[in-house]
Amino acid sequence: MKVTEHIANRKGRTLFTLELLPPLKGENFESINQTIDPIIEFAPSFIDVTYHREEIVYKQREDGLLERRTIRKRPGTVGISAAIKFKYNIDVVPHLICGGFSREETENALIDLYFLGIHSLLLLRGDNAVGEKVFRPEKNGNAYAIDLVRQVIEMNKGNYMEEELLNPNPTDFCIGIAGYPEKHIEAPNLTTDLAHLKEKVDAGADYIVTQMFFDNAKFFAFEKACREAGINVPIIPGLKPMSVKSQLSVLPKTFSIDLPDDLVKAVEKCTDNQQVRQVGVEWAIAQSKELIKHGVPVLHFYSMGKSDNIRKIVKEVF
Repeated sequence: MKVTEHIANRKGRTLFTLELLPPLKGENFESINQTIDPIIEFAPSFIDVTYHREEIVYKQREDGLLERRTIRKRPGTVGISAAIKFKYNIDVVPHLICGGFSREETENALIDLYFLGIHSLLLLRGDNAVGEKVFRPEKNGNAYAIDLVRQVIEMNKGNYMEEELLNPNPTDFCIGIAGYPEKHIEAPNLTTDLAHLKEKVDAGADYIVTQMFFDNAKFFAFEKACREAGINVPIIPGLKPMSVKSQLSVLPKTFSIDLPDDLVKAVEKCTDNQQVRQVGVEWAIAQSKELIKHGVPVLHFYSMGKSDNIRKIVKEVF
């Protein structure tokens, strides 16, 4: 089923989903098993798989000159999504990004996904390339997430890049996009950010998944602002259980988010990361219960490759 079908069939209950990272090259599928197995008994409705762009490294040659090399540190999202789908018999939501991919490469990935029976997507612009201060699209690539949305919508209409393609069958993808309760880091203000979000919904996006937040009041205000702006698709809150003390500085800097005073004080009192992990679990449980009471359709948990803490949360909440 598509994400929208899961939401339509939920019968008033809140669902939950897990987002995971593809393992680093050199690792095998066992690392995926270790993330999914602890939570599979609680029946997540679908699992998201992130997409990652290439990285540029420079190696010094024997003649002293630098050689530019393009590397990918993680295996392909398409293959991992297929493996999860068929091993666990669970719906998957692969992410697709603009950075590092041409429109042709994106279309090829979409063709493969649709062939595999994967009909839900999360479309993102993606991050800057390592070492670059601004985002630069690939040559003949999509520059913004709305461009990705439009490309998928065209394929849903049966319009492919190859105009003379014989018997072009329309795809049937369900499209998710990202929302930012505390605004995107590059947006000048929340009003502008909401305007861009509405453009993507108007272009054909079916649902929204939010960036992580630690204060539910931020989500409630964001949801209200979306509805007032005419954005009426389902909005799925994204939660990240805090797990190490260094995240007090890393998360606000990386994701441009605020951390509540009570959470900061609780983490600062911890003497080790095991205690931090427990604080993170308890905070996420409280967030989850309030969000469920509010009536959100799905809770989306960012695992970052480990799910033991998420298991504790869903065991308590679902």
